[in-house]
Amino acid sequence: MNTAFNGRLAILGMGYIGLPTAVVLATRGVEVIGVDINPRIVEAVSRGEVPFVEPDLAIAVSGAVAMGRLKATSETPEADAYIIAVPTPFNGDHTADLSYVQAAAEQIAPRLRQGNIVVLESTSPPGTTARIAEWIGALRPDLKMPHDGEPNADVFIAHCPERVLPGRIMIEMITNDRVVGGLTRRCAERAASIYRVFAQGEILLTDAASAEMAKLVENAYRDVNIAFANELSMISEALHIDVWEVIKLANRHPRVNILTPGPGVGGHCIPVDPWFIISAAPHISPLIRAARNVNDSIPHHIADQVAAKAQRFRSPTIACLGLTYKANVDDIRESPAIEVVQLIAKALPEVDILVCDPFVDTVPKTLADLANVKLEGVHQAVDRADIVVLLVEHEPFKAIRHTRLGGKVAYDTRGVWR
Repeated sequence: MNTAFNGRLAILGMGYIGLPTAVVLATRGVEVIGVDINPRIVEAVSRGEVPFVEPDLAIAVSGAVAMGRLKATSETPEADAYIIAVPTPFNGDHTADLSYVQAAAEQIAPRLRQGNIVVLESTSPPGTTARIAEWIGALRPDLKMPHDGEPNADVFIAHCPERVLPGRIMIEMITNDRVVGGLTRRCAERAASIYRVFAQGEILLTDAASAEMAKLVENAYRDVNIAFANELSMISEALHIDVWEVIKLANRHPRVNILTPGPGVGGHCIPVDPWFIISAAPHISPLIRAARNVNDSIPHHIADQVAAKAQRFRSPTIACLGLTYKANVDDIRESPAIEVVQLIAKALPEVDILVCDPFVDTVPKTLADLANVKLEGVHQAVDRADIVVLLVEHEPFKAIRHTRLGGKVAYDTRGVWR
């Protein structure tokens, strides 16, 4: 069955994935209702505005709202299909916090009718999609759920993980292949009809648990490879070798492709998803756990190195360039740059720490209580600093002339000033 969805669709969660998904569907003729518990987001979308930075998204949201195809609300409406795109953070023990997913399922349950589709897009441990069927089934015993392979279910439940890169979401949302895993084959087919509305890439049908695991594996694979690069950087530093030169030379081998090191790993996916695999099989995942430990240790290593360099000065000023988790976006979720700043500020409480980021206009909450951390413009911060620490390769930072860094200690964690 290759028909595209044609009905009313509600998306729960208007964040970095939910809102772009709503827009690509709405601009292709689907009536979309965006649902979010944050009134600021609901108000912004209702005005046709975007509550975060993502290239090409603002114009698309404005157009979708102007056409009357996209509306926003805090109440879950009746619809023909529902997409759950809420956060899935981890708990203190690194197990998945599924409270937002469960809350979304419970909001959907009273609205469901026979023939409705429910798709989980939030990255989740294997078995979460089946749990959605259980949560909904407990509230709606009148509906036949598709768990246990029920071939004649009243509701179709599936998992379709997002796999886009911030900064390229509006492109990759359309061009990337999609994995759609259903609790039954029929569930996968019905869910795939939603993505056929806009997806140009191949739509791959599978079971729900395999789709859940595939997304986790994608990010765990990247995490392991980043950990290798980061460990190389620490080894090279200890041996007084230029790690960037080593990687450049090693990558000339036709079957070697080492990634670039950095100040750690950030964003919602890569620092989180490997833990979902580890928690599912804790005794047989030592490599994935080791990679997580390496990447989590990098901010501490960098902070220690900066604190050591500060001992050369009587009363130094330190400029930390970048707060987001990656270049040229405003996303600070799980940002290692923020952790580095926090660790330096706590290690050197008498030292002024000037932070600057062209995409961040207020000091993040985790730094707000640190009296020695101040937000500053990039040129003012660099000019005042004795030590300049590059944490994010934003374009304005890459454009800083070497003459401006003259006489200062420059600690480049991204290798852009070599």
